[in-house]
Amino acid sequence: MSGHNKWSKIKHKKAASDAEKSKVFSKHAMLITMETRKSGGDQNSANVLAAVERAKKDSMPKDNIERAIAKGSGTGGAALEQILFEGYGPGGVAMLIEAVTDNNNRTAPEVRHVFTKAGLALGTPGSAAWAFTKKADGYIPTNPMELDDTTGEKLAEFIEALEDIEDVTNVFTTADTPE
Repeated sequence: MSGHNKWSKIKHKKAASDAEKSKVFSKHAMLITMETRKSGGDQNSANVLAAVERAKKDSMPKDNIERAIAKGSGTGGAALEQILFEGYGPGGVAMLIEAVTDNNNRTAPEVRHVFTKAGLALGTPGSAAWAFTKKADGYIPTNPMELDDTTGEKLAEFIEALEDIEDVTNVFTTADTPE
């Protein structure tokens, strides 16, 4: 009678992988929508094409990509906005968290909850931005900090918890990362 629950194991494994794909696809869709909105509906702008290319690398279906572009062009859906959260993580590391959301009243408490759960507090606008320089592809720390191994592990877990929030797209820190 061994193997009687084989389908059950396959079903649970597939559900887990599908949930992971869904999370990745929704982040790509939000980015595509946001870039399309920024470009004024121009599907051939460099940022839109780059976002679409990244989505294709993660095997996002074509109809999902087209739906995200249509949403960004203004042909339906709620308005998305880009939000920047600031705070200090484990070891006093300055952090910038970028999020794209259609509902700031949902996203802000989720981010705040992750900070509170770790015994930290979300900062006010401008409290951590001074530690970064804005570049075309994100934020670069002006004075990178070196962390010991245990603090680095805590920071990695903290960043992972932030990235598990569906609306969070990027997390930037002043921690010095080894090349």
